[in-house]
Amino acid sequence: MSVHVTSEIGRLRGVIVHSPGPELRAVTPSNRAEFLYDDIIDADNAQREHRRFLAILERFTKVYQVRDLLADVLANAQARELLIRETMDIVPSEPLARDLSELDAETIVRLLIEGREEPPGPLAKALNECGYVLPPLPNLFFTRDSCTVTGKHVLVGSMRYAIRWTEAIIMKTLFLHHPLLANQGILYDGASERRVNYTLEGGDVHSLRQDLVLIGFSERSSPAGIDQLASLFFEHTEVKDILVVVMPKVTTAIHLDMVFTQVDRELCVVFPPHFIGPERLPVLHWHKGESTLREPANIFAALKSCGMPTEPIYCGGRHRTTQEREQWASGCNFVALRPGVVLSYQRNEETLHELEKVGFRVISGVSFLTGEERIADGDRAAISFEGSELVRGGGGPRCMSCPVQREDPWD
Repeated sequence: MSVHVTSEIGRLRGVIVHSPGPELRAVTPSNRAEFLYDDIIDADNAQREHRRFLAILERFTKVYQVRDLLADVLANAQARELLIRETMDIVPSEPLARDLSELDAETIVRLLIEGREEPPGPLAKALNECGYVLPPLPNLFFTRDSCTVTGKHVLVGSMRYAIRWTEAIIMKTLFLHHPLLANQGILYDGASERRVNYTLEGGDVHSLRQDLVLIGFSERSSPAGIDQLASLFFEHTEVKDILVVVMPKVTTAIHLDMVFTQVDRELCVVFPPHFIGPERLPVLHWHKGESTLREPANIFAALKSCGMPTEPIYCGGRHRTTQEREQWASGCNFVALRPGVVLSYQRNEETLHELEKVGFRVISGVSFLTGEERIADGDRAAISFEGSELVRGGGGPRCMSCPVQREDPWD
């Protein structure tokens, strides 16, 4: 297989996920901020919800697990050396490096994801304190953040916070060495980027068309990182237009996909205050070959000028209270399985009702999986599944899926 993604909505043919595991139990009330959590997750319930999410995905596409792909590539000496070397750049430890070089692939994968606790000294034992030689990766199940495919190239995230740097190294290793992920090269190698003002995360990068990309300038993606990516897009790909949404620096909108996702050819779900009315966010239009960025009236005018007229669906409906509640619960965060067929958390009822108004049929994941309800070709549908535990991690279906192959929706 060769990677190929030129849209947010084309029929999904391959996707990378990570089923959350014991690493979630490392997050506690005292360290949750360090792990970038607003709350702590019940691991068992999160795993149950994620299994339902995967079962639906598997009806539409080939699903690849990070654990399996990583175990495969560790048989390659060059891949193993890269992974260990770059991991040691982050957490220098000669004993750990020695162990990683000698352990079997499955054990290395487990250590990288679930972490290794530091042997406690006398004082740590007396205080019942623990730390990590190798921190676990409780955010890894948000696979979109650390990597995204655009065209036949790969963007490896330059993660804003060091606690997630190992995630980017893992994804970089996979795309460099796994034969199932053959590509034309890593266009942006954020795993090797250590400057705090050069950050870029996949939740902010939306490839809307082969020649059109939408990017969020958010708390997680910096102007310098976006400038660098834009120059790479213009030089090495078919991208001719880049639209940049200037995001507020608030915890409710850490990535663009928390306030905007495309769900069909001319439809997107948005958090209304950020895109409609007097509070709307600035949007900049960057055309290839032009040194000055233009500022359209709003995102919809910008998209229309690029030949992609798009209408909004309101996250949370028409009332500000439900808009804010459902946006917080990833109500804007959809992943498309094909044009007009999307996955959503079922708790965002007002958002799903807004989808019904424009012709989407809302189907429970259980009804779909049992065959009680079916989706015909050409139907619009939102398949909803329970995600009340997963959402505590701060993301939704788009965050939890890294598409590696989509059909072009205009074919």
